[in-house]
Amino acid sequence: MKIIHIICFSFVLLLSYTSHASSYTNDFCVANLMLPNTPSGYPCKPEKSVTMNNFVFHGFVPGNTIEPFNFRITTAFVDSFPGLNGLGISAARGDIDINGTIPMHTHPDATELLIIVKGRLTVGFITSTKVYSKVVKHGDIVVIPKGQLHFIANSGVRKAILFEAFTNSNPSVQILDNQLFGNNLLTSLIAQTTALDVSQIKKLKAQFGGSG
Repeated sequence: MKIIHIICFSFVLLLSYTSHASSYTNDFCVANLMLPNTPSGYPCKPEKSVTMNNFVFHGFVPGNTIEPFNFRITTAFVDSFPGLNGLGISAARGDIDINGTIPMHTHPDATELLIIVKGRLTVGFITSTKVYSKVVKHGDIVVIPKGQLHFIANSGVRKAILFEAFTNSNPSVQILDNQLFGNNLLTSLIAQTTALDVSQIKKLKAQFGGSG
């Protein structure tokens, strides 16, 4: 009986060791982009095919202008930066021209950190009871809590640049204008449930590609 106890104890120790060893040897899981994404992330790329290139993102430069808001966005998310898979972090770059704005939107699954690199911006988020807003400038950092409706507007006299970090390797985004006017939600229902008149709704639907 004593020998059995010793064997069982040794087996438990071995399991504990291998469990910890596994956590140390699998500190990352580079995304295998050839396989579908899942709620827990992409499956891991075979270790033998992982290179340093998987942990480097190239092209963190201004992207294409998004109309009518006059801003450009470049994302470094897992789909283009597979080394982020499972690490719970990603990045983006925003270039906002004079009078440009990043419109009202939410990230339901990520807190956002904004690092102001150039210019002056009015940044804010909105709760059910209060608006939190402030003019920020080069050298300031702003945090937007997860899921809050927020906006960024250029309030300076030159182009503004900011870098963004997210607590998710593939954060989702819901833009309020697209949610309301970029689909086939009936104009009459939008008018009934908001303070907007029908002519304004139709104008916005035409701008954002909606119908109905």
